[in-house]
Amino acid sequence: MKQNKSNELKIWRVMQITITLTIALAFIVTSAGSARADSNKPSIVLVHGAWADASNWSGVTARLQADGYTVHAVPNTLRGLSADVAYVASILNTITGPIVLVGHSYGGAVITNAATGNPNVKALVYVDAFVPDEGESLLQLASTPPPPGQPASCLGGDPTTVFNFVPYPGAQNGDVDLYIKPELFPSCFANDLSVRQAAVLAASQRPIAFSALLELSGTPAWKTIPSWYLIGTLDKVIPPYAQLFMAQRANAHIIQVKASHPAMISHPSAAVDLIEKAARETDN
Repeated sequence: MKQNKSNELKIWRVMQITITLTIALAFIVTSAGSARADSNKPSIVLVHGAWADASNWSGVTARLQADGYTVHAVPNTLRGLSADVAYVASILNTITGPIVLVGHSYGGAVITNAATGNPNVKALVYVDAFVPDEGESLLQLASTPPPPGQPASCLGGDPTTVFNFVPYPGAQNGDVDLYIKPELFPSCFANDLSVRQAAVLAASQRPIAFSALLELSGTPAWKTIPSWYLIGTLDKVIPPYAQLFMAQRANAHIIQVKASHPAMISHPSAAVDLIEKAARETDN
C-alpha cells in the first residue's frame, strides 16, 4: 500500500514538472513572437475566402511576422455574408491601434462590409477578391457576362458539373454547402500550383453555404477607406477583367501578378509587398 502511494506521488510530481515546463515553454515562445512585433506598425488582419482556410495565408503570415508586423489570420465561417461580416467585425473590435484589413476572393466581400464604420481600419487590401458595391450579391458579380473574346469564370456554367452539393445540419430553406469538384480544383482554382499541392488544397477545401452567394452587400468600406488590389492575371475563378472592373470602381491602387486565384500561395512575396505598401501609407 505504501509503495503504491509512493509511486502515485512520484507520478504526480512528474506531471507537475511537465505541466510547469509546458506552460513556461509556451510563454517563452509566445513572448519571443510578440517581441519581434513592432508596436508602431499597424496590425494586419487576413481573411480567407471560400474553398480555403486561414492556412492559405501561411507564406504571407510568416513574411509579415519576420518584418515585425502583428498578424491575425482569422477563420472565416463561410456560413453567410451577414454572419461572416459580424464575426470578422467582432474580431476587429478586439484590436487596438491601426489595422490593415486584407481579403481574398469571397473574403473581399467580407472585409468590404466588416470595415464599415470602424475608424481603426486604415487600409483595405484585396487579393483576387470580390469588391461588391451596396446592393450587389456575389452571384450577380460572378454571373456578369464576359467581354467579347474573354473567358467566363471556370465556376460558371452548369453548377452540377462544377460543385458537389452537401446538405448540412441546421440549413435553412434547403440551403447546402458547395464544394468544388476535386477533379476540377487543380485546373480551375489552383492552375499555377503543382498538381500535388492543388490536390491537397482540393481535399482540405472548406465549403461555403450557397446562400452566402445570394446575400446583398451593405455600405462598402472602400468608399471611405483607401484600397489596394492585387490582380492575378492567370485567375480563372474571378477573371482578370472582372477584378480590374471592381478594383477601378473602388479607386484602388492596382498591381498585376502572373498568378492564379490563390495568389497569396503561389506568390506570397508579391502579396506581402502590396500589404506592406498599404501599411506604410497608413503612417503618412
